[in-house]
Amino acid sequence: MPELQFVKMHGAGNDFVFVDCLQGMGPLEGVDPAKFSEQVCERHFGIGADGLVLVLPSSVADYRMRIINSDGSEAEMCGNATRCFAKYLFDRGLIKDSVSIETLGGIKYVEVQAQDGQTVSATVNMGAPKLDAAEIPITGFSGQVVLQPLDVNGQRLEITCVNVGIPHCVIFVHSAADVPLEEIGPRIETHPAFPEKTNVDFAQVISPEEVIMRVWERGAGVTLACGTGACATVVAGSLTRKTGRRATVHLPGGDLSIDWREDGNVYMTGPAVEVYQGKIRL
Repeated sequence: MPELQFVKMHGAGNDFVFVDCLQGMGPLEGVDPAKFSEQVCERHFGIGADGLVLVLPSSVADYRMRIINSDGSEAEMCGNATRCFAKYLFDRGLIKDSVSIETLGGIKYVEVQAQDGQTVSATVNMGAPKLDAAEIPITGFSGQVVLQPLDVNGQRLEITCVNVGIPHCVIFVHSAADVPLEEIGPRIETHPAFPEKTNVDFAQVISPEEVIMRVWERGAGVTLACGTGACATVVAGSLTRKTGRRATVHLPGGDLSIDWREDGNVYMTGPAVEVYQGKIRL
């Protein structure tokens, strides 16, 4: 029975199983990555994670990242995984202090902050957010979707939609802690208005520079953090004048610093942690 080496990593509690495929797929050759992700991400009978990350060579960037959610669907992009990806490379001497990473959501550029030769945090240039309804995508709307009403099973919600590599629906609330996330999250994720489904972010504004956020991630459910969601929340906060263009987002798993700079790009800075290494029998 073949064995596969893996590395368990997390960014602010958003955790991943990393598999190095730089020298080929190895034991994963011929294995369905969707089914494999479902197995290894299962928290009772597998390793347990929000997603599977494959470290791959690229012809258009320094490296390529594939992200398979815990339900087997493939994600275009993941901010927390991208920081962990950079840490994986830096700590193994594969890059210096910056790297370009090919994703389905475009090429992302990352700078690492290291201490004693180990990455402790990283800054990801997430690119310019897409704000037009057709680019998010969301149907039934045109132009920017900012504080627009959406009926969800008879409940009227005010939504602001942003695509930062993947679609996000941001909803500002008085108390993020009181949101029945597991109940309302999947209803919005699979709402007919979102043809590609959506991530759902509930944001409580503390000040123009500080937000509390909880997230329901498309394909993963409730997670402790979402980097793209934190970015989308600050963009939405700026569009609605509830926050500035730079803010700290407090998530259950930790804090992320988001900066929507004058160059139009969103920059995210946060932790990246390697938990352990191991082997799994296929």
